[in-house]
Amino acid sequence: MTTDSDNPLAVMSFGDHLDELRRRLILAIAGILPIFFLAMGVGRPLLALLMTPIRESLREANQPSALLATGPFEAFSTYFRVVLVVTILISAPWIVYQLWKFVSPGLYAAERRFAYLLVPMSAVLTVVGVAFFYFVILPVVLAFLVQFGSTLGKMDITTGPLPRGVTLSSIAVLDYDPIAPVVGQEWINTSLRQIRFCIGTDGGKPTVVGAELSSTAGVLQQYRISEYVKMLLNFALAFGVAFQMPIVVLLLGWAGIVDRQTLARYRRHVIAACAILGALLTPADPLSMMLMAIPLYLLFELGMVLLVVLPADRVAGTSKEGNVAD
Repeated sequence: MTTDSDNPLAVMSFGDHLDELRRRLILAIAGILPIFFLAMGVGRPLLALLMTPIRESLREANQPSALLATGPFEAFSTYFRVVLVVTILISAPWIVYQLWKFVSPGLYAAERRFAYLLVPMSAVLTVVGVAFFYFVILPVVLAFLVQFGSTLGKMDITTGPLPRGVTLSSIAVLDYDPIAPVVGQEWINTSLRQIRFCIGTDGGKPTVVGAELSSTAGVLQQYRISEYVKMLLNFALAFGVAFQMPIVVLLLGWAGIVDRQTLARYRRHVIAACAILGALLTPADPLSMMLMAIPLYLLFELGMVLLVVLPADRVAGTSKEGNVAD
């Protein structure tokens, strides 16, 4: 393969390539280890953050908000999965940098310019896609699913007057826990949807436990933490990939497979494909489908604009005659 003659790493023997590859792998692994230990420190608060949307949706539907772990290792394995994902995400730039240092000497200058543009663009689109999923799509999807489940087979409650001589006891209803409850006191915390009890003290501090409250829904929804986090990560990956649409459009145009005029003629097909993706990546209710399909189509249009702004010869730094620009 032709390489830049002024690069001392451009011409290497097979053994030198293996040595360089080994060195880059060692550097990549050495960079991952401290990130792994850092991720272990942030894994617990991050897992709590990931649980927040589903717990809020369950509370709004008057369902128990605590997630379940049905095995001794389930909670820890879920935490460890989050740690691994965080490690991969944070260390990805370092790994890509080491990979780039290995392959870049064998690339033309024009090919390196393409990489300089596409790699940061892909990283930004991935972050935007995951953020869009977490802050926009996920609350809508969870609200739909939880409300749908809580209304299935909902029971009708019979009401009637109290029998003679019967009175109902009352309990304090608060939006919070009291500062210093006395042992034996009870109250309802509406923000947690729990009935709370002070059962003792530990080192002078009250020990408070609670029981989840739920509405009279036909389906009591309590989700396993491992299944929920797995679903969350899979959807985040799907959205990160789906938001690469502008890069796909750019690559197709740069490779000469299609041109902008051809893509413009197939806008109706692209709209249909975006709608299908919206149905596959969401529960297929109209609102969440539109929330997914519209951004995908806008990303397609962004790719069309980038084809005009960033034609292949401009990115490669070549003139119309194909000469490398200074």
